[in-house]
Amino acid sequence: MIGVELVKLVRRPRTWISLTLTCALPFVVAVFIAVTHLAPPPGQGSAFLYAVLANGALYPAAALALVLPVFLPVTTAVVAGDAIAGEAATGTLRYLLARPVGRTRLLLAKLISVTTYVVLVVVAVTVTAYATGVLLLGPSHAAAVGQSPADAGLAPTAGVAPGGAVTSLSGTPLSLLQLAERTAGAIAFIAVSMLGVAAIALFLSTVTSSALGATLGALAALVASEILVTLNAAAVIQPYLPTRYWLAWIDFFRDPIFWRNIDRGLGIQAVYVVVLLGAAWANFSTKDITA
Repeated sequence: MIGVELVKLVRRPRTWISLTLTCALPFVVAVFIAVTHLAPPPGQGSAFLYAVLANGALYPAAALALVLPVFLPVTTAVVAGDAIAGEAATGTLRYLLARPVGRTRLLLAKLISVTTYVVLVVVAVTVTAYATGVLLLGPSHAAAVGQSPADAGLAPTAGVAPGGAVTSLSGTPLSLLQLAERTAGAIAFIAVSMLGVAAIALFLSTVTSSALGATLGALAALVASEILVTLNAAAVIQPYLPTRYWLAWIDFFRDPIFWRNIDRGLGIQAVYVVVLLGAAWANFSTKDITA
């Protein structure tokens, strides 16, 4: 059953269209930056922007920051919201369960399919952003040909370190191996965060027979969370909101790594995944699909 769901995932045009569009945004932004030579004056602007412009190897971090607030949650909610509700809407759900396929097994197969999609998108964005960054935003775009970063007026946190290493957001050099490890950590953190989105949408997908309704319900919950995060009046519940620690993955690119928000973010998402998937299983296992 798991193999069937993975094949369906690969064969659906929606998978590749959403994947292409998600990867296209960071590419277009990189092309725009390379063509316009956009860069703040020395000593001005964020250290993160300087680091990315000075060394394209850090561009995957910028790419993930671009797609995380909107693109990744939307695509994840669409796929997860369609998992059960889409089958019910097309009338194929009852035929699936008429075969010797248990509801728990079907729900597990759907969850693995959604998880595969989330990991595929995040990894694809990271890989294409790295290739784009190295190609278009290499050190030569931060300093003129023949100039050192110091001669070009770049700050020490600009992302170029002696020996070709990459400078962290804290100003200390990182080897390429350390950069790869921290990027992998960021990928894992974002993937877990998107599994929280998938859990919300998958639960709603078992409640309604409308894939659009499940998707919009999940997105409405995320929008409400984003709004509450910005309100001082909601300070009491902010640490428990699903989007509160979404940007904590940036702490992987500091030295030393700031683990506090990362650990909290992983813990919150784990609670949402366990609780909502449990609710999805409880609802789906007793749901009347003949109506």
